[in-house]
Amino acid sequence: MNSHTENILQTEEEEEWVSKTRMKKQMNDLQQLGMQLTKLSADTLKKINLPEDLLQAVLSYQKISSNSALKRQAQYIGRLMREIDTAPISDFLSRLKGENSAHNAYLQRLEHLRERLIADDNSLTEVISQYPHIDINNLRTLIRNARKEQAAGKAPKAFRSIFQLLKNEITEDTQS
Repeated sequence: MNSHTENILQTEEEEEWVSKTRMKKQMNDLQQLGMQLTKLSADTLKKINLPEDLLQAVLSYQKISSNSALKRQAQYIGRLMREIDTAPISDFLSRLKGENSAHNAYLQRLEHLRERLIADDNSLTEVISQYPHIDINNLRTLIRNARKEQAAGKAPKAFRSIFQLLKNEITEDTQS
């Protein structure tokens, strides 16, 4: 082997080398990310689209009561986290916590749209023209009920339902 080839191999080895401390920190970070999953409900976990073995490990963790078994299960979850791409999980959790500014802006646009719908009938025509797939009859009924609730000072059940309907029908990527 000539010296040039040895230098290239040596450079590649140096770039791949990671200190033991850094590896431990990365593993702990992955385990902590996995522990955040254990605090979520089963329905929310299904929305993340986790690999089946990780989902089962998280659900099992939620059922365990023994401290030593919890520690072992946490380590197992951490090991499973090392085998997958964790970016989608991190994104989902940050959106869930409200740390994603684009998602927050989307939710604020929906809230503003809901308020306009309740305040002005012309807004309904705009929504129908922008989103023709939306359930118009249900939306009209909810708007009418929300106005009645506000007038009577009742709990805002229909008001909340309008937001949920908008959120289900208008996705972030279809927002203009």
